[in-house]
Amino acid sequence: MNSPHTRARRRDRRVYLRGHPLLFGLLALSRGRGVRRLGGTVLVHDADAYREALTRLPLDRTAAGTTGGAAREALGGAGGVLFDQEGGGHRADRRALAEGLGAAGVERLREVWRPLLVRGLAPLGRGGEVEVVALARELAGSVVCALLDRAADPRALAEAAAGAAAASVRDHLPGPPRPGAAAEAARAAERLRGLLGDRDPLSAMLAVAAVNTTVAALPRAVAWCADAGLWEQAADAELRPRLAGELLRVTAASPVLPRVAAADGAVGGCPVRGGDRLLLVARHAAGAHRHDPDGRAPAGPGVARLVFGAGPHACPGARLARVQLADVLEALAPYRPVVTRSRVDRRAALPGWRELTVRAGGTAAGAGA
Repeated sequence: MNSPHTRARRRDRRVYLRGHPLLFGLLALSRGRGVRRLGGTVLVHDADAYREALTRLPLDRTAAGTTGGAAREALGGAGGVLFDQEGGGHRADRRALAEGLGAAGVERLREVWRPLLVRGLAPLGRGGEVEVVALARELAGSVVCALLDRAADPRALAEAAAGAAAASVRDHLPGPPRPGAAAEAARAAERLRGLLGDRDPLSAMLAVAAVNTTVAALPRAVAWCADAGLWEQAADAELRPRLAGELLRVTAASPVLPRVAAADGAVGGCPVRGGDRLLLVARHAAGAHRHDPDGRAPAGPGVARLVFGAGPHACPGARLARVQLADVLEALAPYRPVVTRSRVDRRAALPGWRELTVRAGGTAAGAGA
């Protein structure tokens, strides 16, 4: 008998097979071993080796093909964007960011997205449909504007941030190069800076990171919850936070962390030379390909959080992501939505949906009235 998650996995796999097919094939073929070298590239799937690479191996944060290098390219070559920083500058910016994304900061941001959820999901209570990707863009753009204290149009900001990432990050993943990508990236970066009203690279980096991870993660999590019939867990106040963490673990918005070794070392017993490229497979380290999401039996926090990195390279927005998804699940749970249409985004920097439309399920009579 098929698991209730079979349909969910089948649909979610499409974001890789149709949007990033070469990446998915490479990772699927190499995951039989925890660490594997292919020429000058070391693929890391094992959880312990993944942590070791992020916490013990010196990493070149500015090299081409890394997150830092891609962030620079996405922002037109500007440095100082957190991902590419070292030492005191990196620590100072992380501390400042942690204040805005800590417990108190996230509570303030909830007051921004909660009214948007009420308004955005209202059509479900009237028998209508909701396009979840468009809603995720508005949520992400609004949160960025609030976090940075900018008056930009949230949807325009989200579109510009997505365009900047798509024109650069995607070119660092396996696949054929896209003609004109550099010029496209420059135009997208300039548009983003214009909407933000300044040329601060850290502000632009936050917009790119927050928008792209949110727009990738939220719709995929909603689709999985609908396909696997997890709305009962989503409606349970005790289970819901754990379910949100589980859905983020299995969907792994940033499934691969590209890095470059800055010096010789070893990862999972595999020798690494300075200059070697590392592909740290977050979705495999977190067991996303093996263990279905379940708020009643969640993976341990040491595993679930690996999709957000580890140690000094952990994502400072992890709390925001978990709380925001939990609020989305809470708002959707009374409607028991089902997916009516889904279309993969083939150009996005991260695997995700271009369109995901839902309507209320059969048990949602009177919900939202």
